[in-house]
Amino acid sequence: MKYKIYTDGACSGNPGKGGWAAIILDYNSKQIEVSGSEKNTTNNRMELMAPISALKKIKKKSEVIIYTDSQYVKNGITDWIKKWKLNGWINSNKKAVKNKDLWIKLDEVCTKHNVTWKWVKAHANNKFNNLVDELAVSQTKK
Repeated sequence: MKYKIYTDGACSGNPGKGGWAAIILDYNSKQIEVSGSEKNTTNNRMELMAPISALKKIKKKSEVIIYTDSQYVKNGITDWIKKWKLNGWINSNKKAVKNKDLWIKLDEVCTKHNVTWKWVKAHANNKFNNLVDELAVSQTKK
């Protein structure tokens, strides 16, 4: 199977009440929405929860394109994580990598699929990015 996934995270205060959302599109145009919230979290944690949760919904090894407006998530999973693993989860500033638990989970779920990451501009004219933003923000209000 082939899928497109749009993801976003939001936080009311940082840290604060957070929400995440993802829209999974298969190539038959079936749309699945997943979302959730946490009471005391950060925006970056919510940005990470969205792709983790979406990828967990896909049971068979698949071709997946993930669209995110988070440079943190895209650069972290495609580039920085390789160095973090080699350096014992220490970043370039010689400090412990923040959100290590979620980076490990994201790395793990990515290995079950062939994932391509694409960055999209936030709050631009992208229907699905705007929709996941609305869903994530609505989760911060629950």
